[in-house]
Amino acid sequence: MTQKPARRNLPQLLGEARRWFEEGLLAAMAAAGATPVSPTQVQLFAVLDDDGTTVSELARRMGVTRQTAHQAVHGLVGAGLLAQVPDPASARQRLIRRTAEGERAHRAAEAVLVRMEERLAERIGPAAADALRAALEAPWGPPPEPEPPGADR
Repeated sequence: MTQKPARRNLPQLLGEARRWFEEGLLAAMAAAGATPVSPTQVQLFAVLDDDGTTVSELARRMGVTRQTAHQAVHGLVGAGLLAQVPDPASARQRLIRRTAEGERAHRAAEAVLVRMEERLAERIGPAAADALRAALEAPWGPPPEPEPPGADR
């Protein structure tokens, strides 16, 4: 007797969707001869402000430790895609910014993602793709408060 597969929860499905985009992006960038980067470095590029961002803020936006963000930054600085510059607002802080090469890579990655979104819409239908975007762009508010064990809803 074949057992029905368990229903996957939304975090699992969102994680798979993110990996679909990351894998497609990394493959397209590699095929174009771009500097190889890790998924963490891709995520860092996605949350980096055009005017620069501190490592602490990058870590917060990525949901990783400051050390993890710093390692990702260090690798991208070494690859010539990012640079550290003084923060005009704080003598103790440094901002992380894209270099000219990093900016070219960022624009190329954005173009790949646009094409991937178009492909997704072809596969699942434009209405489903639009509904997915609308659901993800809708304000979700803060996470719900934990309920005591055994509480009925």
